[in-house]
Amino acid sequence: MRERQYIVDDLTKDDTWRMFNILAEFVEGFDVLPEVYPAVTIFGSARSHPNSVNYKTTQTVARLLVENGFNVISGGGPGVMEAANKGAAEAGGKSIGLHIHLPKEQKPNKYANLRLDFKYFFIRKVMFVKYAVAYIIMPGGFGTLDELFEALTLIQTKRIKSFPVLLIDSRYWQGLIDWIKGTLIKEKAISESDLDIMTVVDTAEEAVRIIQRRVIV
Repeated sequence: MRERQYIVDDLTKDDTWRMFNILAEFVEGFDVLPEVYPAVTIFGSARSHPNSVNYKTTQTVARLLVENGFNVISGGGPGVMEAANKGAAEAGGKSIGLHIHLPKEQKPNKYANLRLDFKYFFIRKVMFVKYAVAYIIMPGGFGTLDELFEALTLIQTKRIKSFPVLLIDSRYWQGLIDWIKGTLIKEKAISESDLDIMTVVDTAEEAVRIIQRRVIV
């Protein structure tokens, strides 16, 4: 028997009532999230341990964002998401967790003081980008890369207004940057100027300074 987690397959069935569930998730997000402006969305690995450098750096960047007038949005789960919500909540800011229901890994963390639950990834993605004035990308896996390239594509194609997309930890991201330069740009799959959409930094302080400089709220 096929597992019920294959949401996209479910959408191909003739049970059109499912569209109302999708609409309900959109409506809840649109009703609740305008109050979090201005917010910065933070992505990164769900597998980062609380004692790891990535977790501690994320907690610091979230705290600094709140201290400088921004709220923080994360995926609401463990790892980097938890660190983002923890740093924001402990600094007294709005700590938003956009939780997704998954069969593994994704359990809501206790630090989000505003939480929304989603069944559908694509709706959650809309909420991440619609209510953010910047993205911070910590080291992460497929999900983190997905969110990164989603933002880069939307900015490149002018589907959304350009905002800072900051990758923290040059050691982690350098291989990706080298591949983009050596393959995508070399093969003319993208323009050289497309690389300017994102910025690689090494510290939480540097990331927050760039956001302060580039974001007008």
